[in-house]
Amino acid sequence: MSGLTHLDETGAARMVDVGGKAETLRSATASGRIAMTAEALSAIREGSGPKGDVLAAARIAGIMAAKKTSELIPLCHPLLLEAVTVDFTFEPGGVRATARATLTGRTGVEMEAMTACCVALLTIYDMAKALDKGMVLGEIRLVEKSGGKSGPWRANTL
Repeated sequence: MSGLTHLDETGAARMVDVGGKAETLRSATASGRIAMTAEALSAIREGSGPKGDVLAAARIAGIMAAKKTSELIPLCHPLLLEAVTVDFTFEPGGVRATARATLTGRTGVEMEAMTACCVALLTIYDMAKALDKGMVLGEIRLVEKSGGKSGPWRANTL
């Protein structure tokens, strides 16, 4: 019916059978940004937000979310992640989150990296919304992946 891997020949949703695939080292990196006022950005940078250390909470939330991806995204395989990192950089007018997930397995970790990034950004919003309810999440994307049959891939620059 189509080239979509999560649809069978009749168009019904299915979980992809990865049983016959070789195990390879796989990694994925995702990035996203949250834009905010100078006041909110300053409070996050200084650790003086009303709910405490915003980035510490966001890092833990992102890592936890990566581990729960198969419970959140239909048809994702539960994976035994070997490592998940979530890092932050301050940019003019906002914070960039970069999440990386790795494992040795039969399927990729793109969704885990993307989920970690999204939840980290949502946690920043939650932790700092008293300072700026108008924060905007965006630019969430897969930056690169490696491993598997399709090999390495890197996004074009924005």
